Amino acid sequence: MKYRYTILYVSDVPATLSFYEAAFGLTLSMLHEAGDYGELNSGDTKLAFSSLDLMKSMAKEVGDAREQPPCFELAFETNDVPAAVTRAREAGATLVQDATAMPWGQTISYVKDINGFLVEICTPVQIDSGEV
Repeated sequence: MKYRYTILYVSDVPATLSFYEAAFGLTLSMLHEAGDYGELNSGDTKLAFSSLDLMKSMAKEVGDAREQPPCFELAFETNDVPAAVTRAREAGATLVQDATAMPWGQTISYVKDINGFLVEICTPVQIDSGEV
């Protein structure tokens, strides 16, 4: 079995796709002609978005990403967290936590996307040899 995609429910699929392209450098894989579903290239697994209206038309009960506290986060890895945070904020992200060095050698920061989803921007985890 292969983990294929994650779908997040949003009000405006085209605007969300444009945000993720501008904020994180992802590229559009597809956008349905109705504008209710789209996917971004993010490696082997797609990051997809479906409109809240489409989910309601399919009788699916979905929640709002702005509910607190968040129950998940997306994470994007980079070697330059401050630059990536600046890019995300310029695209419309809201800063939650500025770049912070963690004891395990990773630098992390958090933003919220235009829908309220929590997004971690981080460097690769640095594990000392001999430790797991």
